[in-house]
Amino acid sequence: MGKLYLVPTPVGNLEDMTFRAVRVLKEVDLILAEDTRTTSFLLKHFQIENKMLSHHKFNEHQTVAGIAQRIKAGETIALVSDAGTPAISDPGFMLVRECVENGIEVECLPGATAFVPALVDSGLPNDRFCFEGFLPQKKGRQTKIKELAEERRTMIVYESPYRLVKALRQFAEFMGNDRKVSVSREISKLHEETVRGTLVEVAEHFEQNEPKGEIVIILSGKPKDED
Repeated sequence: MGKLYLVPTPVGNLEDMTFRAVRVLKEVDLILAEDTRTTSFLLKHFQIENKMLSHHKFNEHQTVAGIAQRIKAGETIALVSDAGTPAISDPGFMLVRECVENGIEVECLPGATAFVPALVDSGLPNDRFCFEGFLPQKKGRQTKIKELAEERRTMIVYESPYRLVKALRQFAEFMGNDRKVSVSREISKLHEETVRGTLVEVAEHFEQNEPKGEIVIILSGKPKDED
């Protein structure tokens, strides 16, 4: 029987790729890529010549069973997303579940992910936190934000740069203008930036400075004195 590797790829700087990740991608029988064009650039940079197959959120429902069977038949397969660790707000969970249910060995390499640097950089408590990923865009969004307003732990939220200011204003509406927040963008890239302050202060900053790139929001939990 083969094996499934989940291989993190850089969220920005290509120097964040590990030696082990490069070796695994060279040695496996097949690489599953969220976007083969994006992964082609990565493979070329590290002189990796290997077969690729597209594996993304639009086809994973149909492909996981077949991929699991290929691994059971002896193939070793690696899964990568466009950036970061597969299955963290990216395709991967369904394939891992299918492999686990079929007794197939799964190994996730340690490596790049966007929310850990953002959390550590924030200066907010990180001994306990909850990862929320992308919030619902429309249906259920307000309900979710109301729920998070009662959360004691530090919260991690992914957001589009086009919706960032609106999101910060929505958080302020339900959590109060003075709730502490840290917004990191373009992590590990040339124009990396972290802006810290209250929800109102950070919203005003990005109203005056249009945000670009990947966004991670770190929200402080509900203070005890707000009960």
